[in-house]
Amino acid sequence: MTTQNAAPQPRADHLTWWRIPLVASALGLPVLALEYSAIRAQAGMGQYGAVLYWALALFAVAWVLPHRRSFRTFRILTAVAALVITLLPVTLLLLLGVMLAG
Repeated sequence: MTTQNAAPQPRADHLTWWRIPLVASALGLPVLALEYSAIRAQAGMGQYGAVLYWALALFAVAWVLPHRRSFRTFRILTAVAALVITLLPVTLLLLLGVMLAG
């Protein structure tokens, strides 16, 4: 005879779920806004506009994911991917400037 435990299982909430999206957003969103305004001031968004929208969508996904520990890795990967997509063009421009100055 088997008995079933009717006690509810505690949710595995991740209490500090907000730290990674906050750090990524604090670093990436001002740069993303600057890139958007610079690209928007030109003739149009073109193919680079899709990259900006993908980065913004990834920032949003990092914030909207459920607050469970099982989503911690996915939240970190999403926030880091958004940050890399945002900072890669600026990094490449800075690298190009350093190479041309030297």
